[in-house]
Amino acid sequence: MEPWRYSAQGVSVALRVTPRGGRDDIDGIETLANGRAVVKVRVRAIAEGGEANRAVMDLLAKALGVRKTDVRLLSGATSRQKQVAIDGDPVKLGNTLRAVTAAAQPK
Repeated sequence: MEPWRYSAQGVSVALRVTPRGGRDDIDGIETLANGRAVVKVRVRAIAEGGEANRAVMDLLAKALGVRKTDVRLLSGATSRQKQVAIDGDPVKLGNTLRAVTAAAQPK
């Protein structure tokens, strides 16, 4: 099951974020204990003053080839689990997410 949902405006993605993760990177897809699939993301920024959230939005925009303004936080501002919306062509975004997360999965 993919951790993103399609809409007319783009996609909504479930994330699990690790602040102070040593690098800014997408680590693939993980299934949580409750069975929910999430995209694992790590950022160097600390989880203070919204720095980690900004770093996550920047990382996703760069990885998906969209403007920073096309990525917005829907929920989870103070949580490791977040929901973000990414505006753009939903099919293209889904294909890019699939490629980025598959490349990150351990072989």
